[in-house]
Amino acid sequence: MLNIIPKEKFKSIPWKNGKGSTLELAINPNGSLNDFEWRLSIAKVEEDGVFSDFTGYTRNLVLIDGEGIVLNHHEKHIDHLNKKLEFSTFDGANMTIAKLTAGTITDFNLMTRTTDFNGTVKTYSGTHEVVLDRTQICFIYGLSKKLEIESVDFDNIEILSVGDLMQITNEPDIEKVEINVSGENFIVVYINKLESLKFNIIDQVETNLSE
Repeated sequence: MLNIIPKEKFKSIPWKNGKGSTLELAINPNGSLNDFEWRLSIAKVEEDGVFSDFTGYTRNLVLIDGEGIVLNHHEKHIDHLNKKLEFSTFDGANMTIAKLTAGTITDFNLMTRTTDFNGTVKTYSGTHEVVLDRTQICFIYGLSKKLEIESVDFDNIEILSVGDLMQITNEPDIEKVEINVSGENFIVVYINKLESLKFNIIDQVETNLSE
């Protein structure tokens, strides 16, 4: 249920536009750069330029190091990421032009296939509690200090080192597991299959009607 993926297992993958590379942290089973359901990665952006085309995917980009980046989407919407852990959510089909504020930055990326998955990013600078339900896959990534992750229901505590990734998945027969995360400067990613979300909403409505 709690699985730590050490940084030594991350893979370096060339960008689709050939202008750099990304560090792939995690990807759905049997996924590849050209065909995946969801994917987590980290990349350095060293120059201004146009992002790769990821039509069919929703992107979440988090600033994790550097002085800032401006994202211009189709020249209609602009995101200014100036502080660590600020992020932007946008359509991977956008012609997104990146302009660096003051030199190289590093970003953390979540990409999910828009028709099949919902991806949510939350960033924290203090101590927080994360509660998962049975439909969720969750990832936790810490930037500055070790994180203490406690599974209350299973009396289990794990220590996540800086730069490592933790994946949390629920057992199918468990409705909810409470997870406490203690630390600072960390990212939590939720990935839900849209079909699962639909059935959960229907189950909740039927339960309310029967009460």
